[in-house]
Amino acid sequence: MNKVLSCFAMLVAAFGIGTAGAATNFGTRGASSADLTSAPATRTRENVNYQKYQTRTTTRTYKQSDGGDLYYAQPAKRSDLYKQYDAASSSSARATKNTVRTTRSEKVVTKLNRKYYLAHPFFQPLGGNFGSITDLSYNQNGFDFKLPDTFVEPGGSWKSEMFSIKEDFSYGITDRVALVVMGRFDMADYEYDFDETDADSKMSDDGLNVYGIGAQWRMIDNTKWIATASAYYQHQNDFSNNFVLDLKAGYKVARSTIYGLARGWYLDLDENSYGAIVQESGGDAFYIAYDTDASSALYVEGGLGVFSVLNEDWTLNVEGIFGNYDWHNQASVKAALGWQPNDWFALNVYAKTSFFDSADDKSLKTYMSTVGGALNYYGDSKIDNSNEMSLGAQVILHF
Repeated sequence: MNKVLSCFAMLVAAFGIGTAGAATNFGTRGASSADLTSAPATRTRENVNYQKYQTRTTTRTYKQSDGGDLYYAQPAKRSDLYKQYDAASSSSARATKNTVRTTRSEKVVTKLNRKYYLAHPFFQPLGGNFGSITDLSYNQNGFDFKLPDTFVEPGGSWKSEMFSIKEDFSYGITDRVALVVMGRFDMADYEYDFDETDADSKMSDDGLNVYGIGAQWRMIDNTKWIATASAYYQHQNDFSNNFVLDLKAGYKVARSTIYGLARGWYLDLDENSYGAIVQESGGDAFYIAYDTDASSALYVEGGLGVFSVLNEDWTLNVEGIFGNYDWHNQASVKAALGWQPNDWFALNVYAKTSFFDSADDKSLKTYMSTVGGALNYYGDSKIDNSNEMSLGAQVILHF
């Protein structure tokens, strides 16, 4: 990625700065991708002499310790299985001698046919299996700004557009623990559009910008509760090394899972600042800094969500998030619709948008350089109408 290096003691030098994908959040959000649970059941009624079906679920519908097996429901008492006629308690039977007739009665049982819903926020592969989440997304980030009085132009707007292909590939060491590797290829365009001049600044950047490795642990999964903990290391080119912790806990009710989440990123920055920057091929650069004189940053967010099974093949996931991303707070909402026709493939489409951002009305330091020159501080720009949105589709496999 093209970099402009910045030193904020007005030094005449250039410092390397990564732009976090030139976004406030989505540039470092590669860690929240891999998940699983057993999902609500669909009920069918069959004769007890049905053919055994293959299923794997962490929520057992019948315990082996109860004296049976997964495919046969043991009667609560023997009389439920065999009807007996007791001649000793019947006067008519005593008149015709004691005879006992035993007949076998048909037993009808209810079977829970469970299905792994791969678009579930708790998805991770079972032991000995692989999981793959391929995510194709369009991400947009921007804000308006009013320039310092030192500029002739009154202001303008910043916009970042990014098409991303992200892959999370995981392997289940056990049903509870999985390893995951990840990578993200970005095709990004960054632009400063000034209100009263045609001298807009643009920059493009394509490449493998994020890669990492991590582990997932499904520590609780029973008939009512599920909880996971995940930890990752990620490297973002020309920007930072990221250490990520992801915690989720959910309560299963009917055909849904209601859950809460908490995530944290510690960013070890490559340089001493980060922000929205464009450096043109001739060397000119314009830079609005989110934070200066910073060697690290901390992002934290929490939220609530619900995952529901609409019918056998369709699912819906809605999630609300509030986060603190070092220099600003943001609230966003995400909705995802999933289609899963079988046990190994799912297609999930989603949309996400911010609806509150404390970046509005903030004043951020503004820098500019000319060809062959250093970044020079020109005053503070006032930010307004900050926004962020994503549209995407995920192809999820379990094999």
